[in-house]
Amino acid sequence: MGLYIKIKKDFGSFLLDTEFEAQEEVFGILGESGCGKSITLRCIAGVLTPDEGRIELDGTVYFDSEKKINLKPQERHVGLLFQNYALFPNMNVVQNLRTGLRKQKLNKEQEQKALHDIMEKFYLQGLEHHRPSQLSGGQQQRVALARILLAKPRILMLDEPFAALDEFLRWKLELELEDIIKEFGGTTLFVSHNRDEIYRICDRVCVMNRGQSSEAVPVKELFAAPVSREAAYLSGCKNFSDAAVTVAGEVMALDWGITLQCDTTGKEDASSVGVRSHFIHPVLPEADGTTKNVFPCKVERVIEDVFSYILIVSTKEEARIRVDVAKEQWQQYQKHISGNKIWIGIDEKDVMLLK
Repeated sequence: MGLYIKIKKDFGSFLLDTEFEAQEEVFGILGESGCGKSITLRCIAGVLTPDEGRIELDGTVYFDSEKKINLKPQERHVGLLFQNYALFPNMNVVQNLRTGLRKQKLNKEQEQKALHDIMEKFYLQGLEHHRPSQLSGGQQQRVALARILLAKPRILMLDEPFAALDEFLRWKLELELEDIIKEFGGTTLFVSHNRDEIYRICDRVCVMNRGQSSEAVPVKELFAAPVSREAAYLSGCKNFSDAAVTVAGEVMALDWGITLQCDTTGKEDASSVGVRSHFIHPVLPEADGTTKNVFPCKVERVIEDVFSYILIVSTKEEARIRVDVAKEQWQQYQKHISGNKIWIGIDEKDVMLLK
């Protein structure tokens, strides 16, 4: 049955107004810091109370403003992994884990077996008597997740679980977390501002912007065909221009001062155009005027990245566009040009018309 949420909460300077459904899947909430992602999770957990709306999980109503229903946090059986993991600093690992078993009503032998099994599963052997301050970030996360799963939650909610970890540890724990989520099997909410994490881990996603959530879509659909400028930006697009569809099959990129040919069917009211930087490619000078969507530009800056070059180019309107080019491709292309003038090409299918 999954989760249904439709709530509003007014903080004065910020209004949370969100609605979505999540089934037995990994459901992503993608948005920048301060957009309302964490607040949404806290409302589901009962830590915060919405002003109005409804929250229901698998047929159980957690909150209903009209019917005056508002279950206490301990009645909701929600597993929420906070960004700081929320371990008890004065307790060691075993003591922290034992708090997850409080409602299980196990005898001593059953409790010891549950603790032994979870510590083995999360590679916590040898850390039994360590306090949180003596653990690494990855170890703290594993303890926090193990404690949550011991409590047998009805829903798992992960709030930026990798934000405090370094790159190597983040990748290692991501692989472990995917196994944990798969074994959990229920509804999982995964909150992040990192588009790559969302893409790799989640099944469906909604974009949250200034307290409002977009319609949920399959993750790959968000990246292939975002509907709004905000969604395209959060999915990694770097190049945007205000736009106007002039005739069928053409859109004016107003900031760039160029006309792009593309499929405008059903997008006649688009107000922006977006093009991902790795979908823009340098083309040979002789292609100018003979191929669709090829334009002369001036190279403003060339930045060497680890595996590519980032070109900052400007159009005749002096609007800047970012182009990501593989190192070998750029080195070969340079042999055919002189000075700082280049031609760039954009395939029609790579032009995104956005609201």
